[in-house]
Order: sequence, then structure tokens, then C-alpha cells
Amino acid sequence: MSRLHWLALVALVFSLMGYGIVQWRQSQVTQTEIVDTELTPDFIAEALKSDIYNDRGKLSHKIDAQRMEHYAELSFTHFEYPNYTLYPKDNTAPWKLAAAEGTLYNNNRVVLKNRVRLTATEENSLIQEIHCKYLELDLNTNIISSDQTIMIQGKDFTMYGSGLIIDLNTKQMTLTEHVQTIYKKTTS
Repeated sequence: MSRLHWLALVALVFSLMGYGIVQWRQSQVTQTEIVDTELTPDFIAEALKSDIYNDRGKLSHKIDAQRMEHYAELSFTHFEYPNYTLYPKDNTAPWKLAAAEGTLYNNNRVVLKNRVRLTATEENSLIQEIHCKYLELDLNTNIISSDQTIMIQGKDFTMYGSGLIIDLNTKQMTLTEHVQTIYKKTTS
């Protein structure tokens, strides 16, 4: 090969490398812009307080949260430190549900994470508090479920297990796996 062919080959290789670098940089910029627009909330609320009513006009649940971010494009709402008050359909005492973070999806399903606590407001309730790291709530049916480790505190006992399903309307609770129950001695 002559020197002219070598120079043409080197120029072609450098041109292809330059074209590849330009295309790679443009694809990186485009992906970053797409991610940024998807992760920008449509609106943000601070110190949120909301009362939700069912189709008959009865109070279904209340929510208080330190911060709320709504993402319409992604079909979910994210809460920081949400506190739900859930009202069973039979007009019995409400239940309080708190967590460090929560996500509400368009199908009225709520996922709560980190320091989740379900508390009975009825004084004479057999179960007073339930603690876990992860819990799912269906706001349409008032059914709560978790597949994580659970601690249940009740009158004179503490129960440990994993997996839980609670129907707040019927007050039925199913513990998937029972690990241990500790009974407290009551003094009379």
C-alpha cells in the first residue's frame, strides 16, 4: 500500500471514531433529559391533610403527610411520613396507620415502608398495635397484607411472626407463620 492509502485509511478510522464519540455523547444527553422529566413531580404538597369519602358520602379514610409528590405520568403518589386513619364499613372504631414513607398507586393500593405501625383506637381491642417494615393496604376493601416479619402487641401478650392479612371490616386476622408469643402476667 502506498503512503496515500495509509493516510486515507487513518483519516477514515479517525472520522469513524469521531462520529462514534459524537453519537455516544448525544445518546447520553438524551437519556439524561428523559429521566429528569420522568422524575419531576407534577405537583408537591407540604403538610398535606385530606379526607376521602366513599360514593355514599361516608368518610372512608383520612391522610396526613409531611410531604406529598404526585407523578401523573408514572401513575403514583409518594408520601413522606404518611398517617392514615381508616374507617371500617361497619362504623366501628377507626384504625391508625403510620409509616416513614408510602406510595399510593392509581388502583387505590398503598405500599407503606419503614417503621410501619397499625394502631387500634378502640380501648378494649384485643390487638392494640402491629409493627413491621413493609405493609400493603387496599383502600377499596380495607384489607392489609404483608409478607414481612410482624410484631403484634395486644392486651397482655406480644406475638412475633411473618406474613399477615387483616380485614379491618370483619376484624379477621391471619398470621402466615407464627414464631413466638410472650404472655404478660397481669396483677389483680
